[in-house]
Amino acid sequence: MRVFFTGGSGKAGRHVIPYLAGQGHRVLNFDKVALNAPGCHDLLGDVCDAGQVYSALNGHAGYDELEGGQGARPFDAVVHFAAVPRMLMCPDTETWRVNVVGTYNVIEAAVKLGVRKVIIASSETTYGICFSDGRTDPHQLPLTEDYDIDPMDTYGTSKKVNEVTARSIARRTGADVYALRIGNVVEPHEYARDFPRYFADPELRRRNAFNYVDARDLGQIVDLCLKTDGLGYQVFNACNSTNGMNIPNEEIIARYFPGVPVTRPLGPWESLMSNDKAREVVGSRDQQDGRDYVPGSGRS
Repeated sequence: MRVFFTGGSGKAGRHVIPYLAGQGHRVLNFDKVALNAPGCHDLLGDVCDAGQVYSALNGHAGYDELEGGQGARPFDAVVHFAAVPRMLMCPDTETWRVNVVGTYNVIEAAVKLGVRKVIIASSETTYGICFSDGRTDPHQLPLTEDYDIDPMDTYGTSKKVNEVTARSIARRTGADVYALRIGNVVEPHEYARDFPRYFADPELRRRNAFNYVDARDLGQIVDLCLKTDGLGYQVFNACNSTNGMNIPNEEIIARYFPGVPVTRPLGPWESLMSNDKAREVVGSRDQQDGRDYVPGSGRS
């Protein structure tokens, strides 16, 4: 597929794009800064400028496409990761502008140009725990896609609004628009650097509900969503199957979420942000387990 990827130079995108290229997709990276990845052309632009988005989406994916003489044409699919990636990076008003306006521009331009598959990056923060002002318990565990998401921060709320935008446009057009509630993204080098601290002080991970997604496994999830058609609007938790912790769920819940209803039996190491839907619907099977990379992880 010819894939138009926004924000591919960011933490997640720089791992997802090589994975997609490895699966045979032709990827154009539309971002404010270049990725410079082999086999991927960078096109510099701003998702908040609707004119730029329309122009870029109806264009070439690289200089070699000039040889075909087919002219500029729309892409087969869009993956939209461009965003202000967390709170407190810029004023809330700018986070809202970039995340909400940018997402509307990308989805709307894509479907008006005939693209029938759009995947957007939503976030674990929509569950209202991560960037809550004060200590907030989830309504229930595990966190699943039918949860009544209720963030109080601007970043998480912008992602909730983007899910509403995606659902609205999918309903209007009949296109497949899938929103990925991406967990805390971990790059390979971060296991040895960060996880020993988390194991020593699990409270550091409470706001993430102890979840994570390996950046390489996120590439697999995106690829499987590109290859799964006909679902209309969908939300998928994009996270790994295990908690990023060295203590089992019984202890985690007793220490950090006492009194929170648990809606079904949980495995001892099972992620509290459930990826069951992604596993069942698109066939996701994460290949990485963070505990394999850290001594004293309790891996058994």
